[in-house]
Amino acid sequence: MFSRTAILASVSLCSLLSAVAAEAQTAPGNQPDGTTPAVQPSSASPAGTVAEDDEIVVTGVRASILGALNIKRNSTQVVDSIVAEDVGKLPDNNVIEALQRVSGIQVTNRTGGEAAGISIRGLPDALTTMNGRNIFTASGQAFALADIPANLVKRIDVYKTRAADQIETGIAGQIDVFTRRPFDFDGFAISGVARGIYNEQADSFNPNVSALISNRWETGIGDIGVLVSGSYSRTKFRDMSVTSGAMVPFVTENPPPGYTPLQRVFPETGAWEPGRERGLPTAAGSTFLLDGRQVPYYLSRDAVFSPDVSGTRERPAVNAAVQWSPNNSSTYTAEFFWNQFSATTQNSLFFSFVDWWGGLGANPKSTFELYPGTNIIKARSVGDVYGFNSGDYTRSKTNSYIYALNGDWKVGDNGRITADLSYQNSQFDTQFLAMRIDRVAKRIDVDFNTRNGIPAYNFDNNALLTDPTQWNVGEFYDNANRSKGDAITLHLDGENKWDDGFLRRVKAGIRIDDRNATDSVRSQDARGLGRRLSTLDPGLQLTNKNFFDGRASVPTSWLVPNGSYIYDNVDAIRQLYKGSVAPNFKLSDQLALTDVFDINEITMTAYAMADGQITLFGRPLDVQAGIRYVDVDTDFVFTDRYNGTVSRASNGTSRFLPSATLRYAITDDVRLRFNYGETLRRPAFGDLNPNPNLVGDLTGVGRGSGGSGNPNLRPTTSRNYDLSAEWFFERNSAIYATLFRREIDGLVVPLTSLLVIPGTGLNTDRFAVTRPENASNGVLKGLELGLTYFPTYLPSLLDGFGFQGSLTLLDSQQNIPISDQTGQIVGETESGFFGVSDLSYNATLAYEKGGLGARLSYVWRKPFLANNEARLFANPIGVWRRAESSLDFQLTWGITDRLGLTLDAVNLTNQTQQNYYRFQDAGNSEQFNLGTTLLSRTFAVGVRFALD
Repeated sequence: MFSRTAILASVSLCSLLSAVAAEAQTAPGNQPDGTTPAVQPSSASPAGTVAEDDEIVVTGVRASILGALNIKRNSTQVVDSIVAEDVGKLPDNNVIEALQRVSGIQVTNRTGGEAAGISIRGLPDALTTMNGRNIFTASGQAFALADIPANLVKRIDVYKTRAADQIETGIAGQIDVFTRRPFDFDGFAISGVARGIYNEQADSFNPNVSALISNRWETGIGDIGVLVSGSYSRTKFRDMSVTSGAMVPFVTENPPPGYTPLQRVFPETGAWEPGRERGLPTAAGSTFLLDGRQVPYYLSRDAVFSPDVSGTRERPAVNAAVQWSPNNSSTYTAEFFWNQFSATTQNSLFFSFVDWWGGLGANPKSTFELYPGTNIIKARSVGDVYGFNSGDYTRSKTNSYIYALNGDWKVGDNGRITADLSYQNSQFDTQFLAMRIDRVAKRIDVDFNTRNGIPAYNFDNNALLTDPTQWNVGEFYDNANRSKGDAITLHLDGENKWDDGFLRRVKAGIRIDDRNATDSVRSQDARGLGRRLSTLDPGLQLTNKNFFDGRASVPTSWLVPNGSYIYDNVDAIRQLYKGSVAPNFKLSDQLALTDVFDINEITMTAYAMADGQITLFGRPLDVQAGIRYVDVDTDFVFTDRYNGTVSRASNGTSRFLPSATLRYAITDDVRLRFNYGETLRRPAFGDLNPNPNLVGDLTGVGRGSGGSGNPNLRPTTSRNYDLSAEWFFERNSAIYATLFRREIDGLVVPLTSLLVIPGTGLNTDRFAVTRPENASNGVLKGLELGLTYFPTYLPSLLDGFGFQGSLTLLDSQQNIPISDQTGQIVGETESGFFGVSDLSYNATLAYEKGGLGARLSYVWRKPFLANNEARLFANPIGVWRRAESSLDFQLTWGITDRLGLTLDAVNLTNQTQQNYYRFQDAGNSEQFNLGTTLLSRTFAVGVRFALD
């Protein structure tokens, strides 16, 4: 393997370097595709150079929008960017929130007081890089972009297409985050940002501060620059949700012999099979075969529940860089980046079954109401109902370090060689502790959808929910995980350029990456103590208040075990269970993590590419073509966490990935681009582990659940086509459109089998285990439209107004295999991709005048398929999200050239996050509503100082 890569790289580099001539200076800061970002708007001459008479210097909000437009204009690839308004001023709380205004970007998972999930054109697996280097978190394949402090970011580039010199992974594209370096400044620079952010839902004020100091000197040994920047943010958040549970069948009020009215029918009767794509039929009078006869049934939810999650999240980060340029032909850069993520959360979970058909206490019967024309129960009253509350406490911390050395040498008139050596290390630790309390209530009254997908549920006496004498001490869960990853990576690149003739640039290089990843786990569970909560230390009691802000008719307060108390007294809690119901329970000095997988992956790549230019109808046609060779060897060691069995495996892959781009300047202001490229997505390391991770039967469905990996997974590959047109119709304005198509082979989809696994120590031996398979192919296609418009004809008071917006249309289709309970594929259906909204758009109205800068931004996306439900119930399998939106506002006021004030607001319209069950035409958001989560509004005020 190494010899093939080395030979290819040697031939490429030798052919390149043989063309290099005498020494000359080349501008630093090139893009990964070889272009240099412009700082001012420009028009391209026939040779593709920047016309100096088009220069215009702007600052603030307008400068950031136009800077991004210039990068798009001058890049060979299809790229969109976010540019910081100034030092320390990317106008958002984190990188993901900044990217939501880029065309083709769809943002989701807005809980926890911030956006956390991102996809490019509907695909979630974007390659994450920092200053061009691949970065990751712990044992994952990507970096948590939300963990990068926005205050430290200079620019973010989003590549929708790829060239041969870019890292090959991530079929969605590449997100490259740039931090600042000392040579970005002419001399001394210092800046600081301090913001206070109010989280309305948590009623908390949170700090977000950053500072940067940089200087450069001319010395006897050349130019030297030093930069240090740091950031710290803390967020106290609260997420509140109300949820109607999954659907299961019940006999009617006129049951067959041997059944009680409204008795639940379990799958073991053979009457129905859980997990069908469309769920059970919902027409009035629908029947199934029960005990040899056709019996009508009703469909109803099995439970209602309400998570109330309060947490604190902290993110400190430090970035440092030293640059040395001993002469005009060489620059050396040493960089260090550290960031930490730490979080503590308490989930005060309320859970109640609503499926009991037994004794009804003072109630003569169980009442119910159907949705008209269906067999679906809309509302019901249930007596003697079992429920539990749980205090789920999680503490987690990530530390990630990146160390890098870079050399940049100009060789000859137009030659350049760069070498980059980096080492990174990341570790994620988490501990989860949970204690349950349970009781049987006399009655619960439920309406599964009172309005707009929000249910209502109340007990005969809600006040008893906070009475510790009513609650028994239930199960205890004690788990911990550790994920570690490190990598050492070498890049070596060389290029040469020419000013005329067809051949304008040749470039070649190699990349060698040695990656290690380890996951370790431990877990122990214990059954209930069989005593009242009131008999234990009162410090164990925690009562939440003002749940759901009065926006639903549900209990607003209930009692749970206090996770913080459990964490501080964990060995005393363990001893409590050990002494009564779990004699094998271990204490802290006996606990140890088991390495469930240990993976080493060596990747060697080599590429060669060339840029050419010809004249077509009197206008320049730029051609870029290249090929990248990838060779990956992966070795695994897996350990079964339940029996200690160790297994070993290995696999490898090698591919040639071609790419080609045509860029044609029809006029100075109109450009066409066409790109073809091939990319791949490697399996997540956790998806390769064949040993199952199991969860017991937590809700009485007759089986537990779990997941396992598949060491035979192969990379998912994609053939990508892009055709774009851009019209720069005014100096500060442009309209663009891109048609694209992704033909994807080997998509990973989950297949579920019902397995009997004894000896796990859990409360069942039956588990529905889901594993990944390369069992699907798909096509994703779409259209992006974008407009940036700063009119030049407005009267003086209004001439600072501008608009930036984009619209994305997506269409996705993949084949989904259907498996039986043994895991055998028995059929096939079709579905859209997960996370893909058919339509999304964003619009930003910007204003910049006399030191005042403002943005009003709105983003919206159509309902989309988020995931498939566990195959345990009778509802449609797909979990869909309702349409999502956010209206945000940012204001800056430059009191002086160096001092400014800021005001920011996120989610001004107080949107919620909602989901529901649907598969094709089965299911909807009204009768199949699932959960509703309140999303926080945040308001921030800040001050910024900058001297550069």
